[in-house]
Amino acid sequence: MDEGDPGAWVAARHQRGREPVPPRAQDLQIAGVQPMSSVDWPGKLVASLFLQGCPWACSYCHNHAILDPRTPGEVGWEEVEGLLARRHGLLDGVVFSGGEATRQAAVVPAMARVHELGFQVGLHTAGAYPRRLEEVLGAGLVDWVGLDIKALPADYPQVVGREGSGAKAWRSLDLVLAHPEVGLEVRVTVYPGGRVDACAIAAEMRARGVVSFALQQARALGAPAGFRAEDGGWEDQGGAMVRDIGALGFPEFTFRPA
Repeated sequence: MDEGDPGAWVAARHQRGREPVPPRAQDLQIAGVQPMSSVDWPGKLVASLFLQGCPWACSYCHNHAILDPRTPGEVGWEEVEGLLARRHGLLDGVVFSGGEATRQAAVVPAMARVHELGFQVGLHTAGAYPRRLEEVLGAGLVDWVGLDIKALPADYPQVVGREGSGAKAWRSLDLVLAHPEVGLEVRVTVYPGGRVDACAIAAEMRARGVVSFALQQARALGAPAGFRAEDGGWEDQGGAMVRDIGALGFPEFTFRPA
């Protein structure tokens, strides 16, 4: 289990003597469910699970309300299975999002169960737990990853509020790239005054062979109090980023305005 992983309580809670019981899908802390989405996995119709807790504190996070790992889940796993049973043949898959989905050890058996039920598995992650990401990739539990790269490695502490975060995120990028059978979209979120050099990040992604890249503008809805999603001249700055990144020649480039 990853050092400092708040999800360690799941296994510890089931400890019998000295042998911990492996986490179950039923242990997953699920803050909410989107029963049907056409945007969380491009080209797929999915159900999206928003898992509780994240170790990072991005100023622009639009899921700010579900970051506390101590908050119990509000949706039981049996509700998820009921939803999938009703929508078999309609949904293509399930996306595990967050918070940070790889924070919880129970995401591993949950992904395995989704595959057992006949659905594909997508993952939204910021790469905060590369060892858990490596585990699910190695086990063939993930079909597609939407990876949020927050900044160049040296700028991560200023963006997410945690030391050592840049090395973890960019290590996670390398892990996904080492599995070409897994679909990948790299996303970069920009906002006024942020230490996010989107063009430099995009150039590095292109050099590493990333096929699908998305530039996203942060939005104020759901973000911490005081966050400003727009500023004077921001529309012109965003337009310049779109132009410069588009010129890099990604086979798939998407701009998502606020």
